[in-house]
Amino acid sequence: MDKNFDSKTAEEGIYRTWESGGYFTPAIDPKKKPFTILLPLPNANDPMHMGHAMFTVQDILIRYHRMKGDPTLWLPGGDHAGIETQYVFEKRLAKEGKSRFQFDRETLYTMIEAFVEQNKTTNRDQMKRLGFSMDWSRYRYSLDPDIVATVLDTFRKMHEDGLAYRDSRLVNYCTKDGTGFSDLEVLYVERTDPLYYMKYGPFTVATVRPETKFRDTALAVNPKDKRYKDAIGKTYEIVGLLGPVKMTVIPDPDVDPSFGTGIMKVTPAHDPHDFELGKKFNLPVTPIIDQRGRMDFAWFLTQQDSNPKYRERAEKYHGKKVAEARAIMVEDLKADGLLIKIDENYVHRIGTCYRCGSVLEPLPIPQWYVKTKPLAKKAIRAVKDGKTKIVPKKRFEKMYFDWMNNILDWNISRQIVWGPRIPVWYCLDCNPDITISFIDKQLAKIFGDYKSIISKYQFSDLKKGLQSLSAPLHATYSLSPEPCQKCHSTHVLQETDTFDTWFLSSQWPMTTLGFPDSADFKYFYPTSVLDTMWDILFFWVARMMMMGLYRTGNIPFEVIHLHSRVVDQHGKKMSKSKGNVMNPIDMVDKYGADALRMALIYGAAPGSDIAISEDKIRGMRNFANKLWNMGRFIHMNIDATGKEIPFYDNEFHKTLTDANDKRIISELNMLTAGVTKDIERYRFSDAAQAIYEFAWHRVADVHLEKNKDRFKSGDIQAITVLRHVYITLLKLLHPFMPFVTESVWATFPRKRTEPLIVSSWPTAG
Repeated sequence: MDKNFDSKTAEEGIYRTWESGGYFTPAIDPKKKPFTILLPLPNANDPMHMGHAMFTVQDILIRYHRMKGDPTLWLPGGDHAGIETQYVFEKRLAKEGKSRFQFDRETLYTMIEAFVEQNKTTNRDQMKRLGFSMDWSRYRYSLDPDIVATVLDTFRKMHEDGLAYRDSRLVNYCTKDGTGFSDLEVLYVERTDPLYYMKYGPFTVATVRPETKFRDTALAVNPKDKRYKDAIGKTYEIVGLLGPVKMTVIPDPDVDPSFGTGIMKVTPAHDPHDFELGKKFNLPVTPIIDQRGRMDFAWFLTQQDSNPKYRERAEKYHGKKVAEARAIMVEDLKADGLLIKIDENYVHRIGTCYRCGSVLEPLPIPQWYVKTKPLAKKAIRAVKDGKTKIVPKKRFEKMYFDWMNNILDWNISRQIVWGPRIPVWYCLDCNPDITISFIDKQLAKIFGDYKSIISKYQFSDLKKGLQSLSAPLHATYSLSPEPCQKCHSTHVLQETDTFDTWFLSSQWPMTTLGFPDSADFKYFYPTSVLDTMWDILFFWVARMMMMGLYRTGNIPFEVIHLHSRVVDQHGKKMSKSKGNVMNPIDMVDKYGADALRMALIYGAAPGSDIAISEDKIRGMRNFANKLWNMGRFIHMNIDATGKEIPFYDNEFHKTLTDANDKRIISELNMLTAGVTKDIERYRFSDAAQAIYEFAWHRVADVHLEKNKDRFKSGDIQAITVLRHVYITLLKLLHPFMPFVTESVWATFPRKRTEPLIVSSWPTAG
């Protein structure tokens, strides 16, 4: 053995040995219960960040159960990542002076597809660098044809069951990215803006959005506000920038009497609360801002008899960006005596796009939704009945119930190109009636059973062999849908929206395992543990619970483990803008994968923040070297005896006479029992700390020093005990630091010759 463990030269060869040996691929054994984890699918074309390195938690569980003898599957996959990928690709186009609007749908899709394929292996290679023992032979991609076919079938079933429907509602729309976002994806930020006090007939109204006044349809007051009690139900003529309009005062208990003047203008087309109020009072929903974020006065400019002054104003506002139009309108309000005052220091929270930071515009757009209340009831019951456990329970179970009990219907539409297109066609002859023609029916006619087609091709030939199969999903192949089910017209138009990425990934436990009839699905579903970070408890975890129960009648996983969030050494969230981002692969190159893995786990409580720094990683590299040198020390003492050292077993244990040997064996048994219990209870940090303390301080600092003379004299009992303690430590530490432990393990003689990765987990005895 060299003086220090050289991670750079050892890790690649060790991983290749594991992979080629088939140790990551479990065999289906009906006599044994499997242990299964599905990787939370990262963006297929993104490099790893430090959050992905926390997949170490899953590898600890996988390696532990593999050593316990369980059929163990860790199934990897990649996400096409819809808006995320298209956003990254559009930034790349922008650097080239191009825009997505310069390309037709087919061309843009093909360009993004090629971009993803170029970078698809990056993420996989990096995960291998961290030692993640996934079954790469089962790797799945969210746009694999059979996965998409199952997703489409789920949509078909949901529509038939009355759970998927189309409706025109207010959507959180990003005018820069050109797509809507669900309520969960809105990033609220605090901002200081002017608050404008405007004259509305006999009233004064305060608003931060004077530009929406052209589509105000009513005024609202709190029915308990004595100032306006007599005004409720009355209609007033309101002089505006484009002439007088009539508005009725309506009651709304949600109006805050202390805000502004206590009276609120109602604009159903541009405010979520106003939209609901509009439905209650049957108010028109007519937007004044378009999907490009520009003012739209076409409705006014088409009026033949409009006042020339007002027409000139409308032409001046039309087509302007909101901020620009607002500035012009404020000047016109002043000129007409309609602006009473401006409060320049109004602090409020606004919704922004989590991708680009733009202010989101609430817009009424037809979208596809999923009714979630019926689905949530079963998902709530599954956790309450203990079929699925959440760890840590106290904090996150309450959060889960709170959200699920107040869940809103789920917007599954995205106005983007990258992803499976919603398989719906609209009849142009009897519009707005909708005909649903699902792609799987077409596939059955043209290809027969798609699964039999897939089985005829190797993975590398899928794209070529199934071009016609997958192409209709993104309109690169002309496939006529069935005629309209109502009027039998063939003049039909396919929906342009694609599925929200979360709609695909919510079915991940089913689709990756080959739902409904594959051998893998029948054996490995439901999965054992879902480990992920707590911040996607609602985005992904809760939705998988709902969809899994809906399609299979069974929970998708038995345990939901929510691991720590990685922050910098000062407790700050890592971000490029702060300059505190740490590249995990850079740390692996510098200190080795074992050091990074141990640094992430050591001191990390579930569901909390874990601080990581280069000093901490360096310290764990030193621990790896300490472990390595303990192995060298044992080898040197064995070599010095010139004798064969017996294996430690029950018979040898009976011969122990030295109190130090008995004590260290007793402590080793307690450590083994404790580490096993900690892993079973998902207390990985406690297990890591216990092994670290025992190896470095109890064995190296105390036991070796106390028994130094015995080792020098060639005491066979002392050396046998020390080697046994060390070999057991390697086993206990292997799930945490797999490379150095496997490397040292290979240097020692063993009764069985298997590598450490598939050796048996130690038992206390």
